Amino acid sequence: MKKIVSTLSFLAFAAVVANPANANPFFNGYDNQVGFNFGWGVNHGFIVPPPTQWVPFNMFQFQYAQPTTFFRLPARMSLGVVQTLGHGKKYGWHWDKYTIPIAMLSEDIALAYGKYWYTYTGLSVGMQLQQNERIGSKLIFGFKLGAGVHVSECTAIEAYVQHYSNGNTAPENHSYAFYGLGITYSF
Repeated sequence: MKKIVSTLSFLAFAAVVANPANANPFFNGYDNQVGFNFGWGVNHGFIVPPPTQWVPFNMFQFQYAQPTTFFRLPARMSLGVVQTLGHGKKYGWHWDKYTIPIAMLSEDIALAYGKYWYTYTGLSVGMQLQQNERIGSKLIFGFKLGAGVHVSECTAIEAYVQHYSNGNTAPENHSYAFYGLGITYSF
């Protein structure tokens, strides 16, 4: 409950800081976007995990997105395919067991932005192909914090932290967490 209250407090503060939604900073005036994300795993259960226990666990994501709004804030709705890839054992976990494809639907919301940069948060829901003892459910939920910078009119580079868990819908909920980089192309 404490995590939910602090997340909602952060979103309320961010909504006050955000600029008016007259332009969508994710898209720079375009209507479609493809993106590729790469993340490196962290063994921690916090919604924003500290980067203290790096693990041999990666995430690759391809997504297609379109512009939308969330309570008048600029946003993007994405459909993504995620592939996790584990290799080796660390901190008592066999990470190769968690090499699982995931289908995700997400909404990223711009919090504060300028002409060439933006910060955002995102929520997602998805299904992993198989459940395991780390997540305990096929149904997973995600939370994301990130920042992006436009390197051209159509292209942006993003840095983010991503958290996936089952939202306490199953007895086991150790989560997947990643720090990552992404590139988007709008057209």
